[in-house]
Amino acid sequence: MPIFKLDASQTLTTDLQTAWEFFSDPHNLAVITPPEMRFEITGEPPSAIHPGLIITYRLTPLPIVPLRVSWATEISQVNAPFYFSDDQIAGPYALWHHEHHFQEVDGGVRATDQVHWSLPLDPISAPIANLAVVPQLRHIFRFRARTLRELFGELNQAAPTLSIRSL
Repeated sequence: MPIFKLDASQTLTTDLQTAWEFFSDPHNLAVITPPEMRFEITGEPPSAIHPGLIITYRLTPLPIVPLRVSWATEISQVNAPFYFSDDQIAGPYALWHHEHHFQEVDGGVRATDQVHWSLPLDPISAPIANLAVVPQLRHIFRFRARTLRELFGELNQAAPTLSIRSL
C-alpha cells in the first residue's frame, strides 16, 4: 500500500487565537472546501473541536465523477492553540491522517497541514492516485490557500507551499 504525504503551508496575517478559533470550528470546513465538492456536515458538531469528537459529512471527492461519499473523521489530538489532528474512521481512503499546526511568526501565523494518505485496493488504485487524487488534492489545497488569503491576508515574504509525494 503506497503512502503519500501532502505538505501545505502559508503565513496568514492574523493572530494565533483568531487562527485557532477559525480552524478549530468544524463548520468552517465548508468555507475552505471548493464548492463543486458539495461539502455538507451531516451531524451537529460543536463550534470547537475536542479529542474524540467525530465529525460526519458528505461530499463529492472527485467532481468529475458525481458520486457522493460519506466520510467520518475523529479529532485524535488537540494542543490548543498550536496543533490538532484528525483521522478518517470511515470514508474513501485506506489511510487519512491530517495534522494542523499553527505557529506565531513575525506579522502573523504560519498554518501548516501535513496529510498522510493512501487508497484502498492497491495495486488497482495506484493509477487513480496519480491521475485523479493527487490533482484533486492540489486543487483543494490551492482553493484553501486562496480562501484563507482572502479571509486573513497573507504575508508576501512567505508564499504558500504545497507538495505531494509518495513515501
